[in-house]
Amino acid sequence: MIPDRLQPLVGETQEISQRFGKAGHSLYLVGGVVRDAILGRLSDRHDLDFTTDARPDEIEHVVRPWADAVWLQGKRFGTIGAKVGDRIYEITTHRSDAYDADSRKPEVAFSDSIEADLSRRDFTVNAMALRLPDFKLIDPYSGVDDLGTHRLRTPMSPEQSFSDDPLRMLRAARFIAGYQLLPDDELVAAVKAMHSRLEIVSGERIRDELDKLMVVENPETGLWFIVNNGLAEEFLPELPALELEQDPIHQHKDVLAHTIAVVEKTSPQRILRLAALFHDVGKPKTRSIGPGGVSFHHHEVVGARITRDRMRALHYATEDIEAVTRLVELHLRFHTYKMGWTDSAVRRYVRDAGPLLAELNELTRCDCTTRNKRRAADLSRRMDDLEARIAVLREREELEAIRPDLDGSQVMRLLGVKPGPVIGRALAFLLELRMEEGPLGEEEAAARLREWWAAQQDET
Repeated sequence: MIPDRLQPLVGETQEISQRFGKAGHSLYLVGGVVRDAILGRLSDRHDLDFTTDARPDEIEHVVRPWADAVWLQGKRFGTIGAKVGDRIYEITTHRSDAYDADSRKPEVAFSDSIEADLSRRDFTVNAMALRLPDFKLIDPYSGVDDLGTHRLRTPMSPEQSFSDDPLRMLRAARFIAGYQLLPDDELVAAVKAMHSRLEIVSGERIRDELDKLMVVENPETGLWFIVNNGLAEEFLPELPALELEQDPIHQHKDVLAHTIAVVEKTSPQRILRLAALFHDVGKPKTRSIGPGGVSFHHHEVVGARITRDRMRALHYATEDIEAVTRLVELHLRFHTYKMGWTDSAVRRYVRDAGPLLAELNELTRCDCTTRNKRRAADLSRRMDDLEARIAVLREREELEAIRPDLDGSQVMRLLGVKPGPVIGRALAFLLELRMEEGPLGEEEAAARLREWWAAQQDET
């Protein structure tokens, strides 16, 4: 009798399991889908990963007549990909991966045993398989018990597991946070002793694992795990550097605790969470103590530069770097709003935030972690007021599409000039007018442009 929580997987795996069975090969469903099915946490679009005793050539022979498309990029590692309709399957020969001492790439050895395959997986909660087609659970390392007791441990010794793939140390943080698991003392000790081995892992793999941690619902415990056990020092040293020494006279918040609290408060959107993680990284370099106490002048500017450099080192896409850096750079802008903003200042805020306006506003709100209820309420009220003003101006002026009232062709016609640098200067002048005064209309904009042009001519 197949449990109800596994029933959604029956129809999705029936045909592929029949094909491998007819070819004389075993087939097992493995990976996160097994863990999440047991927990009743299957997503609407879950991955289907399989392992088999068939070798890569044999896997290809089985799936090619059936699949709409087959890809072989991972064949030398034992993995064949297949697409049938809108469903993607990945089938891998039983294997064990291990790193040489100084290598970034794993050495792959194939196996005939599902137990041997599972022994080389990262954690016991992932070292489970469902045999097909009868869906018998293969759980040689008590992963089900560990899910029930919220325990995180490795099938083999943690030293062996992390030696095989050092990225598993960072991956532990995601499982601690995402599944509310408590790491074994042996696992923690191994991470503290071996975190420097993370240096052999490529920046791309570290980036991808960090991104996955950033979007779990509550990443706080995972972030503390990577800081407290030395992992952050290997790929994001700016994070532990936020744990500034507390001056007994000029006291200030623990910036690290504040940062993690801000990440925890933000909604689980990758770019927003990364911005929250980086938003105060400029504070250690800008910390100064004066008559008024501790200050961090221009830490948003310094932080934006640090953010750009660190994200480049982790091989983030250019658009990700630009978005996160922009949010870090702008995250203090709102705090001048208490001094009063003109409509032009509101327009500039919206223009500078661009498509990141919602993220910037949420980051600003979440950046308030004070326990002072009056101060928190005041910040919330001011942000409510700003958002209301933005809504009014948006309705009246189409803020997201702020442009000069005239385009380049109109400028050339009015001034009687050909394309060149002067057109850019003219459009910049018109945009500045638009930001300061709102929509002028073509007639008024043309008159103001002629005045500007006459002044330009007088200067020459």
